[in-house]
Amino acid sequence: MTYLSSVLMGILQGVAEFLPISSSGHLALFQHFFGAENYEETQMFFTVLLHLGTLISVFVYYWRDVLDMIREFFLLLGSLFSRRGGRESAAVPSARRMVLLIIVATLPLFAVLPVKKLVESAMNNVTFVSVALIVTGLILWFSDQMAKGRKNARNATLLDAVLVGCAQGLGTLPGISRSGSTIAAGLLRGFERTFAVRFSFLMSMPAVLGANILTLKDVIETESIDMALLPVYLVGMVVAAVVGWFAIRLVNLLADKGKFGAFAWYCWLVGAVSLVAGFIVK
Repeated sequence: MTYLSSVLMGILQGVAEFLPISSSGHLALFQHFFGAENYEETQMFFTVLLHLGTLISVFVYYWRDVLDMIREFFLLLGSLFSRRGGRESAAVPSARRMVLLIIVATLPLFAVLPVKKLVESAMNNVTFVSVALIVTGLILWFSDQMAKGRKNARNATLLDAVLVGCAQGLGTLPGISRSGSTIAAGLLRGFERTFAVRFSFLMSMPAVLGANILTLKDVIETESIDMALLPVYLVGMVVAAVVGWFAIRLVNLLADKGKFGAFAWYCWLVGAVSLVAGFIVK
């Protein structure tokens, strides 16, 4: 691997991870039509670092929220073992409510585990991925049509979190955008537009972190890490973090103005072209 390829992979990771265009869908189509190397299988350590880069971009962009939630998480644990827990429950800080909402929203992902291999096999089905991209376009288009909601961390319900979490589970399918589906689900439940984006990205952190820990375990057990390539890998990680920060900023601006339509047309175009090409190129 060269520094140039590392930079390019970092850019792709930073853009596709946050823009509502389905990074997994694009990866599947790219590998099918261009025979591209699957870095997730051949260079797992590099993949972990790329995802770590975009995880850092979420942390940096929402650093105040993250620090507040970490603090409130430990305070919550303390209150559970404290006799004062009942008296404190009357006025729950918004950061603590956010922690609870994210925990609840993460639970539906466990329902995906029994069908994990089936979901992964869908990566090899060009027709499925193409149709899923078209569905993503529809999700994005409808999200623009929704009225502005008023729910935020202070008044969103556990049911809201569960339903957005189900959308995140749906987003594990290749071609279905995780960010697009979760933001749209939040808007459907009456979230403020900026809160829908913030909740979508913050709730991705435990899922991505957990997946990276499991992947890193596999790397340690099955792959010998070439330390000579570590500087090259780190460049890609830094690029993914920087590009990811700007991608998050862009999604926030577009969501606030209800301007996901451009991404909808893009997903429709890519989905339609790949659907036709899939019947021609075998």
